Amino acid sequence: MPRSIALTFGEPAGIGPDLTIALWRRRVALDLPPFYVIADREFLARRARLTDAPITLGTSEPGEAAEMFASALPVVDLGTIATASPGRPDATSAPAAIASIRLAVRHVLAGEAAAIVTNPVAKNVLYRSGFTEPGHTEYLARLTTEAMGRPMRPVMMLWSPELAVVPVTIHLPLAQVPGALDTDLIVETGRITAHDVANRFRIASPRIAVAGLNPHAGEDGAMGAEDRAIVQPAVDRLKRLGIAASGPLPADTLFHAGARASYDVALCMYHDQALIPIKTLAFDHAVNVTLGLPFVRTSPDHGTAFDIAGTDRADPSSLIAALHLAAKLAACEDVTVAT
Repeated sequence: MPRSIALTFGEPAGIGPDLTIALWRRRVALDLPPFYVIADREFLARRARLTDAPITLGTSEPGEAAEMFASALPVVDLGTIATASPGRPDATSAPAAIASIRLAVRHVLAGEAAAIVTNPVAKNVLYRSGFTEPGHTEYLARLTTEAMGRPMRPVMMLWSPELAVVPVTIHLPLAQVPGALDTDLIVETGRITAHDVANRFRIASPRIAVAGLNPHAGEDGAMGAEDRAIVQPAVDRLKRLGIAASGPLPADTLFHAGARASYDVALCMYHDQALIPIKTLAFDHAVNVTLGLPFVRTSPDHGTAFDIAGTDRADPSSLIAALHLAAKLAACEDVTVAT
């Protein structure tokens, strides 16, 4: 039987369970690839009743999920209960979310799952439980490092048909970004990006546009020294590695339609420099893709939306896109990037 996609539980009090149920119910109309969810089965049953969403839940092992998918939502037992109410995380939320991620990584590394799609988690809930990683991506890298015995360097890419972006620094206060940037970090991020875009997205020689840190990419030092001292040497090194990199380029002119046609991925220096343009262009269907790991992982580009959890009002577009993209990347099918 073909392998299915492992879908994680996410934050039980958020919209992840709602979206999981809604997507399985619309699986035929949406032409969704087979997936199974690692969750508390009884919790999903309660949430389905709350949202008046009739559903058939099946108890499954990863290898049985594809055959079951047509007739029931395959649920792999989480091994821990979840009791949170919609919009109200409780003491079971973090253990359930973390256990689901851990099992998904175990399945995909064992070849039992084709890819991982992660439902959104609430970082503040995880932190209160003692979770020490900044987020999903870093935790996935840690689990993979522990399993494989070698360090993993994950890179976060936000992808949509309109634009693909990679932030070099992610969840840092803006004041800390200049100190965190160095040439090695930019080069390593660009190298991983080029490698995985070539191999997973089937773009033979991906074009990487590197944004400058400062306005006008520093105006040759007049608006800050970082672009000349840090970013330009990184671009030069990427070129010497045979990567089609250009820059540093002024960020204020990097994201209009004509500019986007000249590159495949924009390498940005900080979180909002990357995420503002993609969320403006593709707010409801952008997908978070983790590069640098030995498996495919995607995620919807939204949060837990506690305010609408349990109402069946959440927009499933980004999770739909995440499932379709995960299936394509796992199968090495052609994917259009930055058109």
